[in-house]
Amino acid sequence: MSTPPTPPAFSQSLERGLAVLSAFSATGPVLGIADISRAVGLTRSTTHRYVSTLARLGFVRQDPRTRKYSLGPRVIDLGFAALSSMEMTRVAADHLQALADETGYAASMAVLDGPDIVYVERRRSRRPGGLGVDLNLHVGSRLPAYCTSMGKMLLAHREPAVLRCLLDRTTLARRGPNTITGRERLIGALAGVRAAGIAVNDEELAPGLRSIAAPVRDRSGTVVAAINVAVHLTTWTAPAETLTGRIEGPLRRTAAEISARLGHHPDPA
Repeated sequence: MSTPPTPPAFSQSLERGLAVLSAFSATGPVLGIADISRAVGLTRSTTHRYVSTLARLGFVRQDPRTRKYSLGPRVIDLGFAALSSMEMTRVAADHLQALADETGYAASMAVLDGPDIVYVERRRSRRPGGLGVDLNLHVGSRLPAYCTSMGKMLLAHREPAVLRCLLDRTTLARRGPNTITGRERLIGALAGVRAAGIAVNDEELAPGLRSIAAPVRDRSGTVVAAINVAVHLTTWTAPAETLTGRIEGPLRRTAAEISARLGHHPDPA
């Protein structure tokens, strides 16, 4: 019997890489190259090439003493992001719609994936005359974290070592007139975001675009997402501080409502 032809868009390399990751299980969480080779049906040299690539990307890690491998933090991050995103979008949808209707501007939610943010929910205002930002953004859109309000909020709440690794993978290119392109200046700005609990993007992603973001926390208090409201200078020409003063209250309230739905109950002051 002949083998069915492989679809043109099918990637055998990706299939093999995913097969290597799938070889790890609850009954075999730590594996050597020979174990993985047998599990996926590849030669040891080919298996070693795939494992080395996955290790370099953080999807697996090697114990320097035993030389064996286990799943790395990148896989764990993706798993938690997928689970939390599914719950968060379900919980957040109505709250974001209410925020968009109250402010008259589009409201969005994003999570951090490496040095980027990924939009997991986005709602436009139903208010008559409500305005959106035309950047062709939709669920699944990716933007660099360093120059977006939601990205800065999410970066601000990463552990210092994780933040350094993320910035190592980021080219701080200028995208708008106020983009922060210096690493130390960005780290300082993120410290301010963490302290304030609010992040402002004032023409850092694109000319004329402003947005304000607040954190969403899970039951443990961990910042797992951010929400924002975005406006354009064609619809709001007042200083950024004025915009923040108008939007900050509804934005913080909505973030707190979503966080509460996810089980977060802050300690009373």
